[in-house]
Amino acid sequence: MSEQGFGWSDDLGMPLLAKMKADLKAAMLAKNEAVKGAIRVIMSEFPTKLTVPITLEGGKKSNRPKREEEITNDDVIGIIQGLVKSEKQTLELKKEATSDYLQVLESYLPQKASEEEIAAWVKANVDLTQFRAPMQAMGAIMKHFGKTADGNLVKKVLGSLAG
Repeated sequence: MSEQGFGWSDDLGMPLLAKMKADLKAAMLAKNEAVKGAIRVIMSEFPTKLTVPITLEGGKKSNRPKREEEITNDDVIGIIQGLVKSEKQTLELKKEATSDYLQVLESYLPQKASEEEIAAWVKANVDLTQFRAPMQAMGAIMKHFGKTADGNLVKKVLGSLAG
């Protein structure tokens, strides 16, 4: 999808939400239904999934939707990852490999860290001898890579470094 200018990456230097809004406008003008529909689905998740706890005047606890300036890239990425997982399950049931919707969703996710990148960072920054078991280093590694690292891949790297 990125050949049409749709999609996002960290090096664009703009927040994910701003890029999605610009892409939605462009998709509407270009009458690109796949992109327009996918972005609208993502944004429709915001009011229910992106909330901030508040206390009302009477002391009752409640939630309010996050304001646009409070929404982070990680918030949006989390929503997109959930939608990707759901779409993959749907496609699996239909016995299909991919869909336009899935391709649009994935174009807004950051590039995943490779096994080599994770291993190199762990070797350079983590002293596995400080931990009783190598898997205890998982938290520090996931904190560094955030949503760009697959937890199963990190486990595999730790297993190979420990062995």
